[in-house]
Amino acid sequence: MKRTSRFIFLSVLIFMLVITGCSKETSKEKVTKNKDGQVELTLFSADPNSQWDNMESPVSKVIKEKTGVTVKPEFDVNGGTQKISLMVASGEYPDLIFPKGSAGTLVEAGALIDLTDLINKYAPNLKKIYGDYFSRLKWSNDDKSIYILPTSAIDTQYFSPSHGVGLQNSVVKELGYPQIKTLKDVENVVKAYKEKYPKIDGQDTIGLSLLADDWRIMISTTNPAFWATGASDDGEYYIDPKTYKATMHYKRPDEREYFRWLNHMNDIGLLDPESFVQKYDQYIAKLSSGRVLAITDDDWEFADAQRALKEQGKADRMFGMYPATLTGDMKQANFQSSGYLAGWGIGITKDCKDPVAAIKFLDFLASDEGQILQNWGIEGKNYTIENGKRVIPADEMQKRNTDANYVKKTGIGVLKGWAPSYGDGVTDESGQTYTIASPEQVKESYTDVEKEVLKNYGVEMWRDLYPKAEEFSVKPWGASYNIQVANDSELALIEKKALDIVKKRIPEAILAKPSQFDKIYDTFLKDLDAAGVDKAEKERTKLIKDRVELWK
Repeated sequence: MKRTSRFIFLSVLIFMLVITGCSKETSKEKVTKNKDGQVELTLFSADPNSQWDNMESPVSKVIKEKTGVTVKPEFDVNGGTQKISLMVASGEYPDLIFPKGSAGTLVEAGALIDLTDLINKYAPNLKKIYGDYFSRLKWSNDDKSIYILPTSAIDTQYFSPSHGVGLQNSVVKELGYPQIKTLKDVENVVKAYKEKYPKIDGQDTIGLSLLADDWRIMISTTNPAFWATGASDDGEYYIDPKTYKATMHYKRPDEREYFRWLNHMNDIGLLDPESFVQKYDQYIAKLSSGRVLAITDDDWEFADAQRALKEQGKADRMFGMYPATLTGDMKQANFQSSGYLAGWGIGITKDCKDPVAAIKFLDFLASDEGQILQNWGIEGKNYTIENGKRVIPADEMQKRNTDANYVKKTGIGVLKGWAPSYGDGVTDESGQTYTIASPEQVKESYTDVEKEVLKNYGVEMWRDLYPKAEEFSVKPWGASYNIQVANDSELALIEKKALDIVKKRIPEAILAKPSQFDKIYDTFLKDLDAAGVDKAEKERTKLIKDRVELWK
């Protein structure tokens, strides 16, 4: 009887476990599948996406059909740091996450899964696209796990400058295409044009406008200090190319002089008085109005304004990019190579409901088919095949070059930043480039006004005004900002204190009376020292040396 009872008990227990298991599976299905039978993956991106199409564009619909995956994203306009810290505090994460510089925090919290086995089992296209750079995906010398899939373009050839001084085409045209080599040259042309045209379309003309909205202060206000003084982008540091010693870049005497120049521009009335109070959308609206003569910014940050000006037929008010430096003997290092940048990218979290579907989705984006969709679009709709080659019809290319919402309408490029991609100039098995970009395509995309300006400067492309990549050595550490650290680490905390000091003191120094500039700048440097910057520099130096060792 006891054996019979035991048998019945075990039978009931097994039955209950089966029912429970089925129930859990059913629950999981409800969570991961939407009404169309798609696996629904949530994603958090530390970057905004003004062209997001809700995966309803033609290209995104094809990708949904091919992968069986729908993505529900949340975009952050403030860099993601705060929201990711809240995620860590709550212990709850989306399926996929693009954390930018906060990956270290997620790794410390155990939020990201090691992707090595998933890649080996399900992602041949990811292995193919990374190729010789696959070893750079390892997290550190001590932890060889792969937590992040870097999304920077692979082996790209740069056809356009991304950093520099932006000057309205109308300014250089009006003044007879003067030399634009130094910041003094910029000052002279802005001053002359503003005096001649104090109003544009009924509004006051603005000489130079800066953006200092939260983290964007680095892009438009402080990063130009190293670009204009011959250094390249290593975040808040200057890295000695021989010793790998990291120094907070504001300590460089040349950069002090750059900020003195901004102080001077403010003193003579050429700096936008709203530079340190305007928000990003206000800045873009102001640039789109056509009344700002000069900016110091990255191309991606003011791209919406460029498109808006083009759509309005104001090509003469669009910005050309010039490698203006503090003195004529300095080289603007826009085209210095950092090699392939691993570190920033996308990860799969421990809360992901279907990691296999997630890695397969990312693998499809990295496949040749996914790359063509994200760069060229749909055959017969966005391009045709002629003599075995992809060709974009003239009317379609016109839309690409003039329609500010082209990406959103077509879906071309909407998902490109969520997986690795082949860079400009890289060719597929047919010998044709994966991207549509080429020197010829870039030149075709220029407006007639741009072509006229460039012709008068004796070049064909904006990049021709800049020092060439071969004039610089490749940085073996990649880029300092690309090395991940946890947000709650001592290094990150010191760097946050330093950035808070920068946000306070740099505007103060720029807006001060010239006679007070040095006093304020000296106070600024003392504040940095008091915040522990010396300790941060030593830790960064160690990280740089470790990165060189890991990558060599």
